[in-house]
Amino acid sequence: MDIQVKGIFEIDLALTLTICYDFSSIFGYLTSIYYLPHSMEIITKNRKAHFQYEILEKFETGIVLMGTEVKSIRNKDVSINESFAHTDHGEVFIHEMHIGHYKQGNRQNHEPKRVRKLLLHKREINKIIGKVKQKGYTMIPLSLYFKEGHIKVELALVRGKTTIDKREDIKKRTIEREIQRAVR
Repeated sequence: MDIQVKGIFEIDLALTLTICYDFSSIFGYLTSIYYLPHSMEIITKNRKAHFQYEILEKFETGIVLMGTEVKSIRNKDVSINESFAHTDHGEVFIHEMHIGHYKQGNRQNHEPKRVRKLLLHKREINKIIGKVKQKGYTMIPLSLYFKEGHIKVELALVRGKTTIDKREDIKKRTIEREIQRAVR
């Protein structure tokens, strides 16, 4: 009599390990190991965001795209460096996000910098609207990534840094580098 038990063990966020044991003998032996990846592939990041803004809160949002936009994003022909998000009639939209033309696209290819709708829960939208009404707050995308086959945008509620804050950050980084060099 063959009894097989499958066990699923979480190793980390990026990988799930599934192990099959065969208990036909007294000791049991490992019959197969296979991996089920949690696909989380980062497409692009807004590198200057951490330097130019103080990040207060992060949100994971979906995005409404056309077919040729998805294909261009898979080719990593996208830029979020100058983009920002804005609320309008209880919905959140992303502006100035550049997605290049799909090279094999036809006459129904998309506009590179069109306004795209972000998908959030109503309570998250209301929370964002309440905070953005305060002076000095805005929303910017931090990264664009695939998560389980869907394209997600990491949206951040931010406040702009002054030049003094930026200088302090630079000083902290240089001090940390010098400490790391001294430790080595």
